[in-house]
Amino acid sequence: MSGIDYRELKRGGVMRQEREDRFLVRLHLVAGTLDGAQARAVAEAAERFGSGALHLTSRQGIEIPDVPSGALVALKAFLAARGIGFGVCGPTVRGVVACQGRGVCPNGVIETLNLAGDLDRTFFGAPAPHKFKIGISGCANNCLKAEENDLGVKGWVEPRWSGEGCTGCGLCLTVCPTKAVRAGADGGPGGIERARCIGCGDCITACPSGSMVERVRGHRIFVGGKLGRAPSLGRPLAAVLTRPEEVTAAVAEALEFFRLQGKPRERFGDTLRRVGIEALEVHLGALQGKSA
Repeated sequence: MSGIDYRELKRGGVMRQEREDRFLVRLHLVAGTLDGAQARAVAEAAERFGSGALHLTSRQGIEIPDVPSGALVALKAFLAARGIGFGVCGPTVRGVVACQGRGVCPNGVIETLNLAGDLDRTFFGAPAPHKFKIGISGCANNCLKAEENDLGVKGWVEPRWSGEGCTGCGLCLTVCPTKAVRAGADGGPGGIERARCIGCGDCITACPSGSMVERVRGHRIFVGGKLGRAPSLGRPLAAVLTRPEEVTAAVAEALEFFRLQGKPRERFGDTLRRVGIEALEVHLGALQGKSA
């Protein structure tokens, strides 16, 4: 077909299909969340403007396939009236994904949905050298796979052994999945290896005497992860950020660093491998100094 700017359509979440004059429309969801009325509206939209089918994506999204070009404007208006926008593709910040977090999940150690909303309102659709994905997991179980995102956030609880009231029962050593709690001479804990700790907080929960307490609870940031043709896991930054506002600031600084250092069509992880993650840590230095 002539007169259609396919690249511009793709930037706005509309992708050309194999079939002539049919498009796949990606919707903009935050943390995979819709209310009941919106869910019904999406189903109605698929029937009115597409073939009636919906596709659930691997990143908590919904896509409507088989939309003819002549129906795109009407589909967008129909969904916008119900508070649902089109997604994005190309070199931009994608919709934020998140688990349900502390407010719903008993394992959650941080609130995730409000943070996802704040990050999405601030960064969704912002330009970057390449696609930039943000994912939030509320705890060490890591259901949203923080390390697989360009920037991942994980709920984190680090322990501190106070010694006060400790009976030496050794439960903290038994439950620690990474053996970060070292054994002391009496069979009880002798210390904690921070580098081995995964921030699960199991030792704190298991301690019957209350002598294993929280040192810090907050958000651990991972940078440079991706999947696709050359998968790699993101690496953790040193600080545990205790406030959501600090996370928003860290994302802003990381994105600014990516724009300054990244090459076109280069993922964030590849930029970090080329210039060194230490350069990002220097860039974030003032911010990290607040909570380390």
